[in-house]
Amino acid sequence: MTSLPIQRLHHAALTTASPERSKAFYMEVLGFKELERPGFHFRGGWLAGYGMQIHIIENAAGVGERSTEIDSRRNHLAFAVDDASQVTAILEEHGIAYREQVNAGGIHQTFFHDPDGHHIEIAEYPPDPPFVVNDQT
Repeated sequence: MTSLPIQRLHHAALTTASPERSKAFYMEVLGFKELERPGFHFRGGWLAGYGMQIHIIENAAGVGERSTEIDSRRNHLAFAVDDASQVTAILEEHGIAYREQVNAGGIHQTFFHDPDGHHIEIAEYPPDPPFVVNDQT
């Protein structure tokens, strides 16, 4: 079977109860920049950085039950960094709780929540992960 001709991840859409709070988090903590956004009938924001976009969508009903537990096996966004040594200090500077772990592949990961409870991971990833099973490019 033929696979879809995907080029890259364009955006992740995240629901929020407070677009302004979410935009501030992704801009101040993660370094995204705000884009112009069409005049939708709901509040939100479009942010860009690192070759992708995050679309913030106001929909309090769509925000899951917020857990204080940081669980690496839940849906999450994962961002790669070249040097993870400053990640925890920056999270502490912003007053953000986090959890660190080393996964089975030996990758040191730092997990935390955004203001709406979405899980985020930051880690140093190898350029060509050894766990690629079937490269179809």
